[in-house]
Amino acid sequence: MTKPVAIGSDHAGFDLKSDIIALLTSIGIEVKDFGPNNGESVDYPDFAHPVSAAVQSGQCELGVLICGSGNGVAMTANKYPNIRAAICWTKELAQLARSHNNANILCLPARFVSPETAKDITNAFFSTEFEGGRHQRRVGKINC
Repeated sequence: MTKPVAIGSDHAGFDLKSDIIALLTSIGIEVKDFGPNNGESVDYPDFAHPVSAAVQSGQCELGVLICGSGNGVAMTANKYPNIRAAICWTKELAQLARSHNNANILCLPARFVSPETAKDITNAFFSTEFEGGRHQRRVGKINC
């Protein structure tokens, strides 16, 4: 990966964010942390917007967003053109999100996956390439 990965969370995802940062850095991926810096209550859009903007602009290659359910950060991220944020709670969903949908932001539901499962999901997301082909035609039809 030539560019850093953007990461952000809300308070529910703060602890898991630290685990995912440690995982990514351990496999040689540079991470740009958009916060928060502690587990105090925050509003997830305040962190989902800068992560999404960093991926959309090309400043970061991919992104990870974490909140309690994964829904709020995914809804926020998917407002951006060319962002394909996918909520994944299994490694198989992460693989499909990358290989078929060319997802560029992984959304993790911190309250519904264990740290170990989240690490497996993250590994699957970052080790899977987009297949292109018939999937490219479909991905090309996503933006309004």
